[in-house]
Amino acid sequence: MYIKRHVEKVIEQSRKSYYAVLVTGPRQVGKSTVLRNLYPNYNYETLDNPLLLQSIKSDPVGYFNLQQTPFIIDEVQRVPELFLSLKYMIEMKKQNGMYLLTGSQKFKLMKGVSESLAGRIAIIDMLGLSSREIYGDDFDVPFMPTTEYLLSRKTKISCDERKLWERIHKGSMPKLYDDENIDWEQYYSNYVNTYLERDINQLEQVANTLPFLQFMISLASRTGELLNMNNIAKDIGVSAPTIKKWISILQKSNIIYLLQPFSQNINKRILKTPKVYFTDTGLVAYLCRWLTPETLQNGAMAGAIYETYIVSEIIKSYYNAGKQPNIYYFRDTNGAEVDLIIYQDGMIYPIEIKKTSSPNLKDIKHFKTMQSYFPNIKIGEGGVICNNSTLLPLGPNNKIIPANLI
Repeated sequence: MYIKRHVEKVIEQSRKSYYAVLVTGPRQVGKSTVLRNLYPNYNYETLDNPLLLQSIKSDPVGYFNLQQTPFIIDEVQRVPELFLSLKYMIEMKKQNGMYLLTGSQKFKLMKGVSESLAGRIAIIDMLGLSSREIYGDDFDVPFMPTTEYLLSRKTKISCDERKLWERIHKGSMPKLYDDENIDWEQYYSNYVNTYLERDINQLEQVANTLPFLQFMISLASRTGELLNMNNIAKDIGVSAPTIKKWISILQKSNIIYLLQPFSQNINKRILKTPKVYFTDTGLVAYLCRWLTPETLQNGAMAGAIYETYIVSEIIKSYYNAGKQPNIYYFRDTNGAEVDLIIYQDGMIYPIEIKKTSSPNLKDIKHFKTMQSYFPNIKIGEGGVICNNSTLLPLGPNNKIIPANLI
């Protein structure tokens, strides 16, 4: 069963305006599926095919000359040099929507795009299914903790806590929702093995995938935390520079998102270290061996993985609207922290994330602390995203925000 994706609107708009469209995202989030569903009459090829891969590498222009456009090409990161050939073909025909591309290693792709196709290609980020998509909720406005947004949000997403944790544990991979009979543990086992064998083995930085798997497990146990490369390096017995390279690989694959600290000046009292979030909570649960929704909900990682879920849903709300999320966090050296900041139109919108159903004013006390560091920036509406089922005020300008309103 195909689940309608909100990003479809962005893809169609881009197809009409650019010669080529590149959809990037982790493996198996549905990149090629959405393109083939939208454009069933387009020619389609995947560079996972070794014979095709060799053919393109040996004579890319000759290959493209034999293909009718429009054309969908899957996993283009396997042949980054093809971008020069695409530029040549585009310059020959200059037709919008000629090539629709997918790739799962964004940073590696971006070099080829910036060098060869700048101004000719639209780049669209895509993650796994959002809760809006899972519930068939057509609302496609990026999340904001404002009265205007929240009053317009007529959600179809269940606020039932048991269903929420089932969704967090299951993750966001479309295949798990296509077929309810798929074994969750087996699916993620195959997913990790495929990622290690196909993607990681292609990268020179990783000679042995076993330590890399141990690294992924160690990092998953730290989702929602400040990134401490030295601690992870000690955990698995490799150097901190190696961990830095491996972090970059997970970023390239869109497996993780590094949330940067908000800082408009050089202030030694504000931390400059990013926080790390996995983009799929099901993968975190699998790597950390939380094998049921119940053990996950009641386990030591419940708060961190709930926060990871909320952050990933907010990111998806922006990606699916064709926008980059302008989000940060705040923390000073005294431990005062604001989980999430949306910075828009010169204004800060602060957000706390709590898995409780009964937040209070203490949960937003550091909103004022943050203001003292940025006296020239106005603090806008904010609040606490939590498990409460009702939208309620929480002091002046802040609210208790049910998680199903994201």
